[in-house]
Amino acid sequence: MTIKAIFFDFGGVILRTEYQAPRQALAERFNMEYEDIDKAVFNSPSAKQASLGQIAEEAHWREIGKRFRLSDTELKEFEKTFFAGDVIDRDFLEYIEALKPKYHVGLISNAWSELRAYMTKEKIIHVFDSVTISAEVGAAKPSAQIYQIALEQANVKPEEAAFVDDFQVNIEACESLGMRGILFKSPQDVLKRLYEVLK
Repeated sequence: MTIKAIFFDFGGVILRTEYQAPRQALAERFNMEYEDIDKAVFNSPSAKQASLGQIAEEAHWREIGKRFRLSDTELKEFEKTFFAGDVIDRDFLEYIEALKPKYHVGLISNAWSELRAYMTKEKIIHVFDSVTISAEVGAAKPSAQIYQIALEQANVKPEEAAFVDDFQVNIEACESLGMRGILFKSPQDVLKRLYEVLK
C-alpha cells in the first residue's frame, strides 16, 4: 500500500543531546552517574505522570526540586544546564518539511505539557501537519492508542503510514499496528531508509 503519511518522534530524533558535558557536570555535582540523572528527569514517577498529562510539566520540575533540595532559582539553573547540550537538527527539519505537500507530515512524541509552546517559540511547529503529544492525549508510546490518535488526525490507515523513532520498542509497537517503522540511527540513515520505503 502507498505511504501517505510520515510521522517523526521529537526527542532523540529532531532534538538530540549532542553535547553530554553539561548533563555530566550535573551528575558529578550530585555524585551520580550520567544515566542516573537522566532517569531522575525522564523516568521518575512524576516524569511519567507529566508524560500522560496527569500533572503539568511545572509540577514535575517541582518534584525534581524537592528531590535535589533546590531553591526555585537553583531549580531553574538545573533545568537550563540539563538541556544545555540539546540541539534541534534544523537541517533534518528542512528535509522533513520538503516531504510536504506530497505526504502528511506528523509528530508523535512522548512529551510534557510545554512541548507545543516550545516548538512554537522555536518556530518549528509549522513543519508538521499534525502534532500528537502524549501529555495532551493522555497516552504514550508504546501504547497503541497514541498511534491510533495520530493516524486518525492524518486520516490514514496504519498501512499508509511510516514512523521514525529512536526506541526499538516504539518501532515494534507501530509495526504491530501495520505501520512501517524506521529506527533512527542518524539523519543520513533515515533518509536512505525513507527513500526505500517511499519509492
